[in-house]
Amino acid sequence: MQILFSSIRIYWLQLTVILLATITTLSLLPLEQLPDAPGGDKLHHLVAYAALMLPVALRKPRGWLWLGLAFILWSGGIELIQPYVNRYGEWLDLLANAAGIFSGTLIAMLVNRFAAD
Repeated sequence: MQILFSSIRIYWLQLTVILLATITTLSLLPLEQLPDAPGGDKLHHLVAYAALMLPVALRKPRGWLWLGLAFILWSGGIELIQPYVNRYGEWLDLLANAAGIFSGTLIAMLVNRFAAD
């Protein structure tokens, strides 16, 4: 596990950019209907944004908390755009995204505290 967390801290920026691009693409991809996936839509939002925040919060670059806020604002922008690409924008999705940002931060804090290099 130490190797995994060390790698995430080293490649945090690349991981974050890839995750943000993937989340944005999947969120704005026009669909006839949402795919049936276990766990529910809000859980998927929470997990995606927790994964997005985790590398940032593990590494803690300068201004990392502002990045978390930027991710929440970005997700709000996505929710505003979704109705224009045959998707549904929901403010509860934004709440789930914000909960994911906070969850990713909390997980990273626990890892940094108990699984330090």
